[in-house]
Amino acid sequence: MTSHQTTQTMKPATAAKKLGVYLEATPAEFQEGVVSRSELNALQTDPPEWLVELRRNGPHPRPVVAAKLGVSISGLARGGVTEALTTEQIEALKQELPEWLQKERATQAEVRKETVRIKEKNKEKEQGKDAKGDA
Repeated sequence: MTSHQTTQTMKPATAAKKLGVYLEATPAEFQEGVVSRSELNALQTDPPEWLVELRRNGPHPRPVVAAKLGVSISGLARGGVTEALTTEQIEALKQELPEWLQKERATQAEVRKETVRIKEKNKEKEQGKDAKGDA
């Protein structure tokens, strides 16, 4: 029985997500085709000029915008940001520092602190179980 390897492909939207770029800003040939795993790897290791430019200047997808602003995707929506933003627009928001952005950054900081606290608590619990098991 011989097995043949099929080429794993993905939709352009999936590839764009993995590349961290806004699909609608990619070239038409990228949007209209399918992307193989090897093509994706090639794009990641040796990105063409359009990909370098998109990553540098945008427009960026919401997850990238949220990360650059230090807020959650939900926080972006609460702040009224529903569209992709360019690097220039993101920098302008950082300079303006509107009230919603300040609040969302504070919320995000609290969430991170709580996540660390829970992780530490669970770690201590695990260590306590290990110590009892050894006795």
